[in-house]
Amino acid sequence: MSCTDPIADMLTVIRNGILAAKSQVDVPYSRIKEGIAKVLTAEGFIAKITVLDTKPARTLRIALKYGQDGEPVIHAIDRVSTGGRRRYAGRSELKPIIRGFGISVVSTSQGILSDRDCRKRKLGGEVLCSVQ
Repeated sequence: MSCTDPIADMLTVIRNGILAAKSQVDVPYSRIKEGIAKVLTAEGFIAKITVLDTKPARTLRIALKYGQDGEPVIHAIDRVSTGGRRRYAGRSELKPIIRGFGISVVSTSQGILSDRDCRKRKLGGEVLCSVQ
């Protein structure tokens, strides 16, 4: 994994894990990655997260979620804001994705939230990724 964009690396690990039909994937731990994973868990896109105390650094274990027929719950997961191009959205610019079937994960002054929570709390922020 490259250290240029750790969030994009995490999303790629999740995407590759789904393509390989894995039950869980491991990514290096950070608070931002844990926040994104918590939002995905709360919105029902992943089954659960576990923080492992591995050496030399902690690891975030993400249990992927599949439907009854084995189809993945996550169909697309993409990085929106990158290192060279940050994407910010005000509270009025955060629109539902695919009529509410997808979400955007947003970094706000009150933590990392889904676009639904941002609209409820009337917050804007940096759009980290979108999930469908």
